[in-house]
Amino acid sequence: MSITRSLTQDWSFTQVGGGRGTKNGEWLAVSQFPTTVHVELLKAERIPDPFLSLNEWEVQWIGESDWAFKNTFEISAKELAAVNADLVFDGLDTFASVEFNGQKILDTKNQFIAYRAPVKQYLKLGANELVISFSSAFLKGRELEQARGKLHLWNGDSSRLHVRKAQYNYGWDWGPILMTIGPWKPITLHTYNVHLTDIDVRSDVSEALDVGVTVDLTLSEKAPGGLASVTLKSAQDSVILSESNIKVGSGSARAEFRFSPGVLELWYPVGFGKQPLYTVEVTISDLEGNILDTKTQRVSFRRVRVVQEPLVDQAGLTFLFEVNNIRIFCGGSNWIPADSFLTTMTPGRYRAWLQLLVDGNQNMIRVWGGGIYEYDVFYDICDVLVWQDFMFGCGQYPAYDSFLKLVELEAEQNVKRLRHHPSIVIFAGNNEDYQLAESMNIVDYSDETSDFRKTKFPARYIYERTLPSIVQKFCDIHYHRGSPYSAPGTVTTDKTLGDLHQWNVWHGSQEPWHNWDLLAGRFVSEFGMEGYPNIRTVDYWLAGDKSERYPQSRVNNNHNKADGFERRLELYLVENFKHAFDMDSYVYYTQIMQAETLASAYRLWRRNWRGKGREHTAGALVWQINDCWPTTSWAIVDYFMRPKPAYFAISRELRQYTVGMTRKEKKTFANDLSAAQFTITTVLEVWGTNGTLSEKKAKLEVACFDLHSSWTEQLSKEIVLAPNSSTELYSGDLPGQPVRTKQSEVPRAIIVSARLLDASGTVLGRHSNWPEPFKFINFPAIKDLGFSVKTSSDGESVELSTQKPIKGIILDAEGEDVEWSDQAIDLVPGDPQIVKAIGLKGRDVRARYLGDGTA
Repeated sequence: MSITRSLTQDWSFTQVGGGRGTKNGEWLAVSQFPTTVHVELLKAERIPDPFLSLNEWEVQWIGESDWAFKNTFEISAKELAAVNADLVFDGLDTFASVEFNGQKILDTKNQFIAYRAPVKQYLKLGANELVISFSSAFLKGRELEQARGKLHLWNGDSSRLHVRKAQYNYGWDWGPILMTIGPWKPITLHTYNVHLTDIDVRSDVSEALDVGVTVDLTLSEKAPGGLASVTLKSAQDSVILSESNIKVGSGSARAEFRFSPGVLELWYPVGFGKQPLYTVEVTISDLEGNILDTKTQRVSFRRVRVVQEPLVDQAGLTFLFEVNNIRIFCGGSNWIPADSFLTTMTPGRYRAWLQLLVDGNQNMIRVWGGGIYEYDVFYDICDVLVWQDFMFGCGQYPAYDSFLKLVELEAEQNVKRLRHHPSIVIFAGNNEDYQLAESMNIVDYSDETSDFRKTKFPARYIYERTLPSIVQKFCDIHYHRGSPYSAPGTVTTDKTLGDLHQWNVWHGSQEPWHNWDLLAGRFVSEFGMEGYPNIRTVDYWLAGDKSERYPQSRVNNNHNKADGFERRLELYLVENFKHAFDMDSYVYYTQIMQAETLASAYRLWRRNWRGKGREHTAGALVWQINDCWPTTSWAIVDYFMRPKPAYFAISRELRQYTVGMTRKEKKTFANDLSAAQFTITTVLEVWGTNGTLSEKKAKLEVACFDLHSSWTEQLSKEIVLAPNSSTELYSGDLPGQPVRTKQSEVPRAIIVSARLLDASGTVLGRHSNWPEPFKFINFPAIKDLGFSVKTSSDGESVELSTQKPIKGIILDAEGEDVEWSDQAIDLVPGDPQIVKAIGLKGRDVRARYLGDGTA
């Protein structure tokens, strides 16, 4: 029988040769296992918390030191009697030498690879000792760089390009330099006679939605007379189909099944259907019927296509995801590792993060290529579509033989580990490596046939030869050469092909966020805007130092890693807002700016999803949903899972039904010669979106308000929203806005509120359009607003109402966090809004908004 035993108890660690971590020969017991050195030293109070103040720089010596972990465990007579015994290391970070009972059994060089070492010959009854000696990955990388050459990159130390380790450990423009080291994944003892080394369950779902299933089994060795049984069970654990007496004497076998449409429930991403999980059970027996091994795998069945086909009215091709014949607009986020110290991540934290994604109406997440191939639990939980990068990020990676060998094994192992998850719909070769090559002018797109390893962009061999062949061999998931990547022979900035990282807001040409419609691509897999986190998170990293509690302080600077962040934050603030500089106000204004910027992108790009053949933009993935430490970044939820206002603004734009508006000024000259004679009219456009598969009848209500008078105007009409598409609803002059004939004529401050209502009067979607930039608005006096915040009798919700339009309301209360259901709220007369406030407990509510007297 195959038996696996986890080695989780009685581990200890030491700094090799002694130093600041431990004395020479001093072994400290670990607090958990798996673990890494920083985590243990922090718990042992041997280092300050690197997440606080400037302490990141107090612990840099850890990543440049060598460490050892050891464990003594008992071996029973039964384990000793097994034909084979292996030690299995799911993940060692990164360069390690392993000894078992004084015998060297393994050297490791890749954090992303699982290693198996046969130890049968070294086992002994009773106590057995396992020692893992870790060398500094940073110093090893520098040695490799000296031997192999310095290469170009964005972010981190250039030596990282030679090291197969989570690249963000070297520092990124949102994360600290914390070079982790240690046994970061489980270690087990596996005893067996024969065991299953691989179960490959593939499904082929046709356009008619019938399902073919193949189950390929591979054994560790030949098993003369061996038989296998394969059973498919439903989520309710009932047997759907079983096949037994499958001959596996040769060491491999296949079982095949076919199901008519409707027999098996298909998997859909959240928002489009259920996520049923089936179980495949495989049992291997010998001639006498003794069970040799048994394994189960959770599987689902779905038809997925990445559709790249001509559009009916624009150049280029679509880049969209189709699941079970349904074309899906992908509104989602990029995911970075959720902690600098990965072993502190629990299933509960993963579940909470992914629940935030779903609660925010998002349906896709991209696992970014500078982190890790995530833990199994991440994909087990995922009910949204997953875009999975291979772990190459922002670099001119090498492709010499020893490096390539590590990459091949890494790719094969992780494709095999991840392929059965129904959520994974694409593998991408890297993050921004083609962009880097373009910036250096070292990529020749006219050449598709070279070996590439001898060019200045050697990793093209990895992205265009190695990875696609491995993906094709071991799974049926679509492979895309990189992110972004347009098409063979085309630069990555092409907006008509492939996916696009649109960083010309913030980075690049630093466009106004109002230009998102002009910056759209077929699938925008990165875009973003920074915003400060919750003030409680800022106060956490300030660690009580009130002298540092201002935006430009040294500590606050250390907790924003983006190059030029102060210039860029101020550029977008000063272009758009009158704002204040005290800490609380700076948090507020950057948060509102982030919310406005990102909501605008989703709103305009979802408009571009215009029905079959007109999917001009098929996805928008914000950079980024999460942080790996407490910091100011592009994240829409901070390290402590406190959503920023942008999270809620995006959530509103990804509801099943939404309404959007633009106002644009049109200047018409009297003739071709005059520059002084012209008219300026203001055009209002209104559209709706429908994310369901059925048309939706609704009422469109549009209300216009003058901020400085009692003038209002309303219009309403019955409309029909086309299924799975946007629908244009109105285009015409902005009500109440006179035609202007001089630049000195100040336009009236007309605020437009649009709502979609169903037959029962329920609000399906709402949006307010304000004149911009906001800095030009003379906001009414606070006393004239008629703004009311009423707390419910149970103290767990508030009702907001007003007699004048209000922009950008953010709610808070003194003391502990409140779980708000909405933020960054625009409020107009006649449309009160109720916001849930879990944990408010009747406390007084503070409201910040534009024009609240702080600036």
